[in-house]
Amino acid sequence: MKLQTNLSQLAISAKESVMDIRWWYSMLQIVFGCFLVAVAFVVFINPYNLVPGGIYGLALVLHNLFPSIQVGTFGYMFDVPLILTALILFGGTFGGRTIFASFLTPGIMNILDYLVYPNQAAIEALDPALLLGGQIDLSSHLMLAAIIGGCFSGVGVGIVIRNNAATGGTDITGMLLHRFAKMKFANGVLLSDAIIVLSGLLVIGFGLGIEGPGAGVMLSLYSAVCIFVNAKVLGYTIDGASRDKLLYIICEEHSAAMREYILHELGRGGTYIKAKGMYTDRDKEMIFLVVNRKEVRNVQHKIKEFDPKAFVVVTDAYDTFGEGFKPFPEENGMPTE
Repeated sequence: MKLQTNLSQLAISAKESVMDIRWWYSMLQIVFGCFLVAVAFVVFINPYNLVPGGIYGLALVLHNLFPSIQVGTFGYMFDVPLILTALILFGGTFGGRTIFASFLTPGIMNILDYLVYPNQAAIEALDPALLLGGQIDLSSHLMLAAIIGGCFSGVGVGIVIRNNAATGGTDITGMLLHRFAKMKFANGVLLSDAIIVLSGLLVIGFGLGIEGPGAGVMLSLYSAVCIFVNAKVLGYTIDGASRDKLLYIICEEHSAAMREYILHELGRGGTYIKAKGMYTDRDKEMIFLVVNRKEVRNVQHKIKEFDPKAFVVVTDAYDTFGEGFKPFPEENGMPTE
């Protein structure tokens, strides 16, 4: 009895240790994601006055009007009401992590400003010629700056989202649209950012400090590119670039061999669906099978080997939940799309 008690205590202790490790690993991922977002803005977005929507886009516009206040500091000012909304609607776990990420990201941005610029005047001017001694000056390559900035920001926000948090800003508005308007999360972020960019263009324009006719409009178009790249990379980071594939297989010959292959070689499960041929008027069994993208080609080769006359339909399975695939989402968890 005493031995069983000790073993139970050891099992509980081991389980708690694993949970602690997972918690710390999750928090480290949030820190890394926030760091990527900060790098995106400080190195690739802010120096070129790109305004990719969101809280930090508005913060950049205000920094141009009030240079003595850093972009990250303005981010703190805007994030507070959104953080309160997250706490109320998404619960304590998400809200606590979001507070951590939302306070961390602007702080890292402010610290990076002092690390990559030589002095306070350079920070106020956000002069790319002074960024890291002029080694990363993309003034003549704004498209490249917009793409790289969008990629860094999308990956960073995606990592934070995957760990049940948000960096504040339009990712929270994207979550609200996902929850109440049933809109895809990445599309909600895209819509929110686009509205902010268009509103800013109508009110003040984005050509602050840029010479030449139409400069503000061109800069806004580069900002739109950054928004688009950010939204697409964000979606891939959250969901993964590869989608699962859904196969409908009508294999009249060697159906037993096909079943053996799916269960034992492929290591998947399938479902037989009763069907009836319209032309032959004969009863048939159709196999319903979900596999990942990498497995599709092997399945197709096996079907051809078993029955060259088989009929197969392959389509995207947008979300697949259950054993061997994604776990079912929690009621108040982060969006998966």
